[in-house]
Amino acid sequence: MNMHSTFRILRFDPKKDKKPYFQEYRHQPKPKDSILEALKDIRNEQDPSLAFRYSCREAVCGSCGMVINGQIDLACRIQVESLQSDLIVVEPLPNLEIQKDLFVDMEPFWAAYREIQPYLQPEGDVPEKGHRVEEKKMEKVFQYITCVLCACCYSSCPVASRDGRYLGPAALAKLFRFISDPRDSRPYAALKKVDSPAGAWGCDTVFRCNVVCPKSVRPADGIEGLRRKLVAEKTKRIFKRKP
Repeated sequence: MNMHSTFRILRFDPKKDKKPYFQEYRHQPKPKDSILEALKDIRNEQDPSLAFRYSCREAVCGSCGMVINGQIDLACRIQVESLQSDLIVVEPLPNLEIQKDLFVDMEPFWAAYREIQPYLQPEGDVPEKGHRVEEKKMEKVFQYITCVLCACCYSSCPVASRDGRYLGPAALAKLFRFISDPRDSRPYAALKKVDSPAGAWGCDTVFRCNVVCPKSVRPADGIEGLRRKLVAEKTKRIFKRKP
């Protein structure tokens, strides 16, 4: 028989609240309910003013990132019973401004993402049958393709918390994804753009982004890859200089 749980949820509406506060709800989850399903039931049955973001409910869209009992994750991935606790504390993602309750402003995350031009930039016209690549050549790219842009890595990053200029793990890992793609021919200027403390060299390498990523992308690996690429390209240019 399912027992009631206490959901302690951070509430905050900048338009009417002076500061965030916690509100408690008693709720009896159904068997195998995720945190997201429980939040939906609380909103539908107890408090329609509760705000949070979600869409696919299958860990594909990345919309429902939040902090659950101190751990950053997607609410649709975590079953209530897996927490083995009668008290479940739910908070919004850190490092992003709260718009309302568990709903945060993702614009800084998207701005960083746009900055790296996250799309394939092949050379010349597209072949009639498209750009075909051997599967073996794409192996090191697959790891980064699975990113669902949930911002969990950005929210866990200590650098993003103290430096608003930092592009963050997701954007930098995505740039590595494209420069590693054999079809991509973006100029060196695109790589040089992240040759700064706001880019590849800003990472503290504490690997929190790797730990929290719900899709095992390991963004820090991509950042390390960018650093190696930058060093290699700089070295090439030194030796290419004429005496």
